[in-house]
Amino acid sequence: ALRGQARALAERVNADPGVSSAEVGWSLLRSRTLFDHRAVVIGQDREELVAGLEALATGEPHPGLVHPGRAADSTGQTVFLFSGQGSQRPGMGAELHNRYPVFAEAFDEVCSLLDPHLEHPLRQVVFDADPERTGLLDHTTYAQ
Repeated sequence: ALRGQARALAERVNADPGVSSAEVGWSLLRSRTLFDHRAVVIGQDREELVAGLEALATGEPHPGLVHPGRAADSTGQTVFLFSGQGSQRPGMGAELHNRYPVFAEAFDEVCSLLDPHLEHPLRQVVFDADPERTGLLDHTTYAQ
């Protein structure tokens, strides 16, 4: 079924060169069921992405294709995103903290290390959604 979906998607993308890779990715992410069997195609342009889809459809290896039981043939590097000051918002991370124990553990550890150096506990500043107290989140001390 996964190969069939890859084939159908490759045909659809090839049939409409006006649709962008970003639009296809967004639509797949937001409108499709997350099935147990899935794959990821990584590419820098439309041609690489379509080639990855076609490889998945035919069962062939491809450097930008990742799916269970197989690793990508590419030798890419780990990427970290540091969004910088200005991307913070009141209550950010609270839902992650509630849902994901690994995130909660890491966040709690960071708080325990930083709180002795801060005027207000970090968790309080980050998770507080009260508009009267959210100004601290924009201060460099807490945003960074």
